Amino acid sequence: MKVAHIITGLGVGGAEQQLRLMLRHLPARCDVFTLTEPGSVARGILADGHRVTHLGMTGNLDMTVMPLLVHLLKGGRYDLVHTHLYRACLYGRLAARLAGIRAVVATEHSLGDDTIEGRPLNAGVRAMYLASERLGSATVAVSDTVAQRLRRWGVPASRVHTVPNGIDARRFRFDPEVRAATRRRLGVPDEAFVVGGVGRLVPGKHFETLVRAVAVLPDARLLLAGDGPEREALQGIAAALGALDRIHLLGECDGTATPGGEPAQAIPDLLAAMDVFVSPSSEETFGLAVLEALASGLPALHVTCPAIDDLPSDEAPGAVRIGTGVPELTALLCRYRDAGPRRLPVPPVVERYDIARSAERLMAVYRAATGAPQLPAPAPAAATPVPAPASLTVTSR
Repeated sequence: MKVAHIITGLGVGGAEQQLRLMLRHLPARCDVFTLTEPGSVARGILADGHRVTHLGMTGNLDMTVMPLLVHLLKGGRYDLVHTHLYRACLYGRLAARLAGIRAVVATEHSLGDDTIEGRPLNAGVRAMYLASERLGSATVAVSDTVAQRLRRWGVPASRVHTVPNGIDARRFRFDPEVRAATRRRLGVPDEAFVVGGVGRLVPGKHFETLVRAVAVLPDARLLLAGDGPEREALQGIAAALGALDRIHLLGECDGTATPGGEPAQAIPDLLAAMDVFVSPSSEETFGLAVLEALASGLPALHVTCPAIDDLPSDEAPGAVRIGTGVPELTALLCRYRDAGPRRLPVPPVVERYDIARSAERLMAVYRAATGAPQLPAPAPAAATPVPAPASLTVTSR
């Protein structure tokens, strides 16, 4: 089966990273088309051996990308088109139909109760979404929570399929030597109490709560991986509270080499350096960062995490649901600091969301969309290396 994946951009983000990981485990030939921003995840996908084409879209209403995308889809002779993120779903579904490709699957990564991809929902966005959805064959939700939202929006239940995000737990296995080396590299003392967080620095993630809670704890450090428009505001809060030297805003971190050749800090290494993980976001569609922290043996404090919130507590004993207030979080962090550093056993929930299982479920959706027989097709345990293309393709119009 040959699949074209269309995504809005390939900078560091949850949906983008999940696409890269899924490509490693799908037993299908896959090419990737990004409308905008061929960032570090694009370089990672190239390194994994997949073709990446940047379409050079200049804005939300840049319709000149449509004939180019139709042309590329026709020429690629794809069996199925898979779209990711709102803008790519709107353009990709229509382009696939114009190219004569009837099997079109979309993954809904970021639909909240009141937002989509961090932007406020309104009647126009909903109408455009539902009109576009009818052009596809199926819509994949990354959690049961997102599936319920899609059905409430008006997407027919028969078209909604839950394929949870997946995790490659082996990457996050705790290594005390990595912990020590990462702390040395970041200038963090071995004995320091280190709190961590991962995510885009946007208002909906509420990292200001985490910065304030750590800032009032003497000698505590914060490792915050991610970038975004709230970075300057978070630095301002840390400076105002006299904790700028203890608040480490690390920027984009995914381990992919930069254009200059220097490797970025990898998330598994950062998790190894932490003592407790905090996700203060009040609206998540899955909560992959929490799972990654649990896979590293960390206690994971979270406001919401659909991946585990509805499961029995013994599935994720290291996960602790918290409120949104700074005083509560500060008091909890004090308890973990006073208890001293320790690593927890990896909980059963991590195995539940193994990436190979998610790849198998996605392939079942692909077979249904294309009319292929529903035969067992176990995903490989690891990606099979293939020669990488020399460079990313930038297609001109």
